[in-house]
Amino acid sequence: MLWLLVHDEYGLLGRGGVAREVWKLYFHWYGFLRHGSFPSGDHLWQYPPGAGPVLLSPALLPGLTYFQAFVALTLFTDAAITSVLARVGTRPGRSLRGAALWTAGLPLLLHIPLARYDVQVTAFAVMSLLTLPRSTRACGVFAALGALVKVWPALALIGTPRGRSTREAWTAAAVTAVTLLALLAALFRDPFDFLRQQGGRGVQIESLGGTVLMFARRAGWPGRTRYQYGAVEFVGPQVHTVAVCSLALTATAFALLVLWRVRARHWTPATPYDAALTAVLLFTVTSRVISPQYMVWLVGLAAVCLTAQRTTQRPVAPLVLAATAVSAVEYPACYGEVIHSTWAGCVLMLVRNGLLASAAVLSFVRLCRSGRPAPERPETDAPSRNPDRIPALFHTGG
Repeated sequence: MLWLLVHDEYGLLGRGGVAREVWKLYFHWYGFLRHGSFPSGDHLWQYPPGAGPVLLSPALLPGLTYFQAFVALTLFTDAAITSVLARVGTRPGRSLRGAALWTAGLPLLLHIPLARYDVQVTAFAVMSLLTLPRSTRACGVFAALGALVKVWPALALIGTPRGRSTREAWTAAAVTAVTLLALLAALFRDPFDFLRQQGGRGVQIESLGGTVLMFARRAGWPGRTRYQYGAVEFVGPQVHTVAVCSLALTATAFALLVLWRVRARHWTPATPYDAALTAVLLFTVTSRVISPQYMVWLVGLAAVCLTAQRTTQRPVAPLVLAATAVSAVEYPACYGEVIHSTWAGCVLMLVRNGLLASAAVLSFVRLCRSGRPAPERPETDAPSRNPDRIPALFHTGG
């Protein structure tokens, strides 16, 4: 992955576009942040305030350039996730499949994970879930830290066991979030400007709605693509309708998750992990934006699920890996095909998003089935009247 990042000027690796995100855009924001201000008015800045400290973190390695320090810290975070997954996997009742999945799955995205900060965000979600059995408060703290960087880690809390565990985890998350937001608001100017930029986002070409518009374009729809809000999006008639439908699907997904939590009666140690993967899958598939780096989240959560031997998500993991591999083909290798909605680009997006949609549906169905109580065992027949045939269980003597 590191070699690919160093040599990403080749056409199939994006002609430098992947690395440019760090040394140009992130470094540009770093200039604002180190002077105590978020990038106010920048339509590309669409991240919660917690992203600021992450983008400032390369300053911890002053002997390196910003790009070098960012990549070094990302590699360190990757190693930390691998170490935690391996350590948990050696405990009784656990498995090393999670560490293996993360190690094998992340390179399927080529060099993209090293040039985005999604590995750092995923680390917060992984730590939140893996600390839950030992400390519900730590679980809430890590989830809040991740949510302040890129909202989705808050979904790690959707499967916490009912009762005291949920109260402690959610309370710790709320207190952490409020405290850190207040601190960031005191240290930086315009910490909430990102909210204005999020509202203007349209339909990205790689989203599920974008796939519909790609095929519509092949059928004669007059829309076109344009780079805006940090992504290539569709513009033209009916785009707003597709965006509204995506938001409606996201609301439906949230309602389904709430319904599952209300009706679930059976929890296992793997349920919080499974619920987190299901939730992020549903929200990713229904989002107006599905960037390739989002697959880092899903690989990380699938790895957490596989650390538990009783997980219901084992059949979902191969679908996530397959979608991850296809994502690397559509970006950066064949991104031009996707932008111009060629038949090759349409098929690529249909396959990738079809795999994601299948994974989301399968994940939710298996999660719902796991929440049903196990059927009671039928009562055993009455013991035989022949005293010689009475089982030893009923004997009182030696």
